[in-house]
Amino acid sequence: MIEIYAVGGYNQVGKNCTAIKVDNEVVITDMGIDLESYIKLTEDEDIVKINPEQLIDVGAVPNVSVLDKIKNNVKGIVISHAHLDHLGAVPHIANRFNCEVIGTPFTIEVLKSILKDDKIKLNNELKVLNSNSFYNLSDNIRIELIHITHSIPQAALVAIHTRYGVVLYANDFKIDLYPTLGKTPNLKRLREISKENVIALIVESTYANDARKMPSESVAKEMLKDVLLGTDNKNNLIIVTTFASQIARLKSVIEFGKKLNRKVVFMGRSLAKYVKAAENIGIVNFSKDIEIVKYGRQIERKLKKIDNEREKYLLVVTGHQGEHKSVLHRIAKGELRFKLYHEDNVIFSCKTIPTPTNIANREALENELKQNGVRIFKDIHQSGHAAREDLRDFINIVKPRNIIPAHGNKEMKEALADLAIEMGYKKEKNIFLLKDGQKVTI
Repeated sequence: MIEIYAVGGYNQVGKNCTAIKVDNEVVITDMGIDLESYIKLTEDEDIVKINPEQLIDVGAVPNVSVLDKIKNNVKGIVISHAHLDHLGAVPHIANRFNCEVIGTPFTIEVLKSILKDDKIKLNNELKVLNSNSFYNLSDNIRIELIHITHSIPQAALVAIHTRYGVVLYANDFKIDLYPTLGKTPNLKRLREISKENVIALIVESTYANDARKMPSESVAKEMLKDVLLGTDNKNNLIIVTTFASQIARLKSVIEFGKKLNRKVVFMGRSLAKYVKAAENIGIVNFSKDIEIVKYGRQIERKLKKIDNEREKYLLVVTGHQGEHKSVLHRIAKGELRFKLYHEDNVIFSCKTIPTPTNIANREALENELKQNGVRIFKDIHQSGHAAREDLRDFINIVKPRNIIPAHGNKEMKEALADLAIEMGYKKEKNIFLLKDGQKVTI
């Protein structure tokens, strides 16, 4: 018998956590934070050491108490990728389970960096599993990580092989056939898995109502090129902000910075953390071309040094969502004693994550920037999430018997259910709309 527990990520985007019980053994997939609640509490997008009970109280991490009766049966925690809404709760609550934490090399490297930076002790053994590899978690459960494209290196789909068939966990992904870093999705393996009886597909629904194919990261690169190389900016400072984990995007920024003959400097803790993790396992070698400045005092000194030759620099900084402790927010507020001038360029290579806190923070940040006469370029970005037609293609490839929409609110999950009905699935027969804390028996 297989039971699927919706622990987190089934009421909203974020805080992703699912438990799959196979007879008397349990696998947990993902253990993320809710960025809205987390940033509201800490005013920071980076992981900091904080009391786990406080995080649970404000809804910033999954409420794993729903697994109390089966927690001694947990054999492993498998992390699909290194975004904080999938990984960020591991340092805080993984200790409650006596098991390994498994992920791709980059995912585990980011986790190690978080633990080291914030001096957090984790009792769980960390197990590196390469993409497109298998691991026998027990005599009855075999884990497979299948390479998929997303907005972060080494994202994986988690296939849980059991004697009943395969449970496939697919949060997050898009089908990008033209990535700017790393390999294309392993569609060959997904077609093979479709013949192995996929009894349940747990799949993201974030953009299930967006009737298109999500454009490739190569499209985002062209958008960035158009702004950086196609704008009159030769006498002005250029500042770019994007997701710290978007290593492919950062690679493009560096490439265009070199074409502009500018010195590229990365500023902020989270940028340093993700870049160093990528360098440590050989994905990139940014350090040969750029300077990375991590902490506040160092950043302040560097800004003072470049002030008289600002037209020679391209700065990549934290603060794409307007977080109060970010470098961009502190520059805009004058806290780093560095002035922005008329027609300096600030490029938001991201979307505003549509939560009340983020919307308010970004609006406040943009207002501060406008008061300095700064040129603002917004939404120079393409998402790493599958849109409706990607999801249709994915379901057609995998051919699951049952579909469980995840990674979304009620409207998003219902949009995915509507798509599944279009494709011949039956609601309540083989489409299951769960809320946090609920479970379904397959």
